[in-house]
Amino acid sequence: MTETVAGLTAQELRDVADDARLRELAEAPVFTVFQRVATSPRGLTEPEAADRLRRFGDNEPFRAADDGVAARVAGAVRSPFVALLAGLAVVFVVVGDTRGAVTVAVMVTLAVVLRIWQQTRSVRANRALQELVASTVTVRRRAGHDQDPLEREVLLHDVVPGDIVVLHAGDVVPADLRIVSSTDLVVDQSGLSGESLPVAKTTVAPAKRQHARQSLVDTPSLAFSGTAVVAGAATAVVIATGGHTYFGALARTAGGLRPESSFDRGVRSVGWTLVRFMLVMVPIVLAVNGIVSGNWAQAAMFAVAVAVGLTPEMLPVIVTTNLARGATRLARERVIVSRLNAIQDLGALDVLCVDKTGTLTEDRIVYAHTIDVTGRFDDAVAELAYLGVHFQDGAHDRLDDAIAELLGEQDMALTAEAAFEKVDEIGFDHTRRRATVVVARQHGEHIMICKGDPDRVLPRCTRSRLDDDIVTFGDDLRAEADDLVEAYRKQGMRVLAVAVKYGPARFECYDESDEQNLVLAGFVGFVDPVRDSAPDAVRSLAEHGVAVKILTGDSKTVARQVAAQVGVAADTVVVGHQIDRLSDRRLSAASAQAAVFAELTPAHKTRIVAALREDGHVVGFLGDGINDVPALRIADAGIAADTAAEVAKYAADLILLDKDLAVVASGVVEGRRTLANTMKYVKISASSNFGNVLSVLAASALLPFLPILPIQLMVQNLLYDTAQLALSWDRVDNDYLRAPRRWQSGGLIRFMLIFGPLSSMFDLATFAVLWWVFDLGDKPTMFQTGWFVEGLLTQLLVVLVLRAPTKPWRGARPTRVVALATLTAAAIGVLLPLTPLGVGLGMAPPPAAYLVWLVAVLATYGLAAHLVKKHYLRHYQAWL
Repeated sequence: MTETVAGLTAQELRDVADDARLRELAEAPVFTVFQRVATSPRGLTEPEAADRLRRFGDNEPFRAADDGVAARVAGAVRSPFVALLAGLAVVFVVVGDTRGAVTVAVMVTLAVVLRIWQQTRSVRANRALQELVASTVTVRRRAGHDQDPLEREVLLHDVVPGDIVVLHAGDVVPADLRIVSSTDLVVDQSGLSGESLPVAKTTVAPAKRQHARQSLVDTPSLAFSGTAVVAGAATAVVIATGGHTYFGALARTAGGLRPESSFDRGVRSVGWTLVRFMLVMVPIVLAVNGIVSGNWAQAAMFAVAVAVGLTPEMLPVIVTTNLARGATRLARERVIVSRLNAIQDLGALDVLCVDKTGTLTEDRIVYAHTIDVTGRFDDAVAELAYLGVHFQDGAHDRLDDAIAELLGEQDMALTAEAAFEKVDEIGFDHTRRRATVVVARQHGEHIMICKGDPDRVLPRCTRSRLDDDIVTFGDDLRAEADDLVEAYRKQGMRVLAVAVKYGPARFECYDESDEQNLVLAGFVGFVDPVRDSAPDAVRSLAEHGVAVKILTGDSKTVARQVAAQVGVAADTVVVGHQIDRLSDRRLSAASAQAAVFAELTPAHKTRIVAALREDGHVVGFLGDGINDVPALRIADAGIAADTAAEVAKYAADLILLDKDLAVVASGVVEGRRTLANTMKYVKISASSNFGNVLSVLAASALLPFLPILPIQLMVQNLLYDTAQLALSWDRVDNDYLRAPRRWQSGGLIRFMLIFGPLSSMFDLATFAVLWWVFDLGDKPTMFQTGWFVEGLLTQLLVVLVLRAPTKPWRGARPTRVVALATLTAAAIGVLLPLTPLGVGLGMAPPPAAYLVWLVAVLATYGLAAHLVKKHYLRHYQAWL
C-alpha cells in the first residue's frame, strides 16, 4: 500500500524534483501548492513533521562517504591482468607447481595492496578537506492543530516537505522552496546556474510560455537547496527535501556508475591483446613439442613455460607503482588524486572543458574606473558612487563592495562623514534595479544620488554632466551613452550608471517618484579579472595538444571577452538555447568547431562533454558547482577545486588545492610521463617475453630437455620486473610529452614481432654456444643456468636501449634510480647460481669462460637493438 500524507503520495513527493513537476508548482497559485504538499500558511504540527521525517528521511541531499574496503578491493582486482595472473596460478596448482602458484599469488596481492593503499590515502586527504557545519533553519510550526504557530530553529536535516520556512539575509536555502511572500529577496545560486551575480526571487509565478523556454533554476518563484540568501526576506513552503531536491538529483549522479574512461578502454585492449596472443602461442608450443618429442607431459610443461614467458606478471604492480608515483608528484603541485587511473587519463586529454568563473578569472568583482557620458575618465563620478555606497543601509552587492573596497582605501570615508549627512534612502529592489540615497552637504540643499543598471537609470535622466556643464540629455547624447555601455559590456565589463539631482531641503520622505529628471554623471566599470596565469596555461595546453573549451552559465558577451583575453578562439559562441535545438549528431559537430559555450544549464554541459567523447576525444572537465556534477562524472578526467561544492569534489577524479589552470597543464604533462614509463615496460617486456617464447619453441624442437625450468623463468621475470619498478622515476623524452597519449594496443603486436625475434636470435646463438662450445648437452642444469643468466642480462640491457627514441647516452638519459636498479638485478642474476637458493631452483654455475661470451653477446645485442630501433622509427614514426 502506498504511503500518503493528506492525499499526497510518497512517490509524488519523491518525484517533486522532476523538472516538469517543479515547473508545475512554480506556475501554480500558492494555495494550490499548499494543497499539493498538504500544509497551510500556519505550518505543520510537530507530530506531522516527525511523521514526515520518519517517512521521507533526513534532509540530506548528499553525504560524502567512503565506499569502504570491499569496494576498493573490487576496484583493484577488476583488471584483465589480475584475472590473467589468477588463471595462471590455477594452472600452476593443477600441474603441481606450488612455488609458481605462490609466486604469482604474491604478485597479485602486491598489486592489489598497492592500489588499495593509494586509494585509502586519497580518501583520507579528501576527508581532511571536508568541513562539517551544523546548520539550522527557521521554520513555522505548531504544537497541535488548535495551537498558534511559532517560529523556531531546527537542524537543517530535520526540515520536511510542507514546512513553512522563514528566510533572512545570510541563510542557506535548506530545501527546494516555493516562495509564498518576499521582500527584496536576492539569492546567490551561482553554484547551480553559473551566473556570478545574485538573482531576485519573488512570489510572481512565471508565464507558462516564458517558463518553458527558461532554465529551471532561473524560475523566480522557486528557491533551490544549497543556494544562499544574499539580501531581503521571505516566507516559503518546502516542496522537496534531501535527495529529491534539484540539488539532490544532481548529487545522485556523483555516486552513479562512471562511464568507461580512456584508461579503462586502453588497459582492457592491451590486456586482451596479450591474452589472445597467449591463446595462439601456447597451443602451438604444446602441439610442436608433443609431436616432436612424443612426451605430452613434457609438452604440457613447455606450454606452462610459454604461458609464464608471455605473461607480464608484474604489470598490475608496475601500473600501480607508476600511478602512485604520479600521484606523489601531483601532490607536490597541490593536486589530490581521488581516482588513481585518472592520472593517465590526464595524459590522454586532447580537450579540456573549463568553467570561466574562478578558473580563468579570479571570481571577484573589481572596480576598474569611472567615465563620463563621452567615455572620458572622471573622478567626480567615483566620488558620487562612493557616497551612494557609504550611506546605503540596505544590503550591499558585489558591485557595492568593490566600490567600497577600493575607494574606501583613499580616506573617502572620513571625507564623507565630515562633509555629508544622510537624509533618506530608497532601497534597491530587482524590479527597479537601482538604489538611491539622499545626502545633505550644506544647509538648504539635498543631493539625490541614484546608481544602478544603465537600462533603468538612463530613462530617468533628462540632462547630463559634460565637463563642467549641465547639458540636455538629447537623442544624440543618449545614443552615445547607449553605445558606450554596450561597448563596455562587449569587453566583458559590468557597468553601473550614476545619476544625481540637486534640490532644496525638505522634510517629507523620498520615494521612487522622485527618481526622475536626473542628471547623468557617468558610469562605473567593473571587471572579473582574468588570472595572470590563465593565458600562459592555455598556451601551454595548446602546445601539448590540448584544446581548451569554455563552458559557462554566464552571458555570451562576457564569455567571449574572457576567451579573447586568455587566448581561446571566440569566433563562434554557442549558447544554451541553441543547444536545445540540436540533435546529438549536430551537437557533436558544433562541439568540435566551437570553443566557447555560454548561458548553459547542467544538462547542456553534460551533453557537450558526452558529444565530444562520442566524437573520439578524451575529455577533461574542470568545474566546482553543483551544476557541474553530471559533466564531472561522465568526463574521462573530472577536476574540481577544494573550494568546490562537496558533491562536486566527490564526483571529481582530481581535486586542486590551487584553482589554477596552470596546475592542470602540469598534471597533463605528469599524466603523459606516467603513461610513457608504463608503456616502456609493457612494450619492451612483451617483446622480450615473446622472444623467450620463440626461443622455448625452437628449443622444444631441438633440445632433449627444457632450456629453462618454469620456476627459473618465473624468477628471471621477477628479477627483471622488480628492476622495472624503477621506471616510475625515469625521465621521458620531451617530444613524447607534447602530444596526447593513450593506452593503445595497435602498435603492440608490431613491436613484439620486430624486437621479439631479435632477442631470440641471440638466445639461439647462446644455445649453440652452450651445446657445442661448452659441451653442456649432457648437463641440462648448467645449460639452463647459462640461458637464465643470458636471458636476464639481455632483457635488462634492452630496456636501457629501447626506453627512449634517442641514443641511450643522449636525450632523456636514464635516471640514477633506473641505472642502479638495473645493475642490482643483473648482479643478483649473475650471483644467484652460486648461492643455496640457486641450487634450490635447480641451478649450477656455468663455466667461467662463459662470462666472455656474455660480454660479447651483450655488446652485439645492444648495438643490434639500437640499429633496429632507428629503422623502426624511420618506418613507423612512433615509439612507445
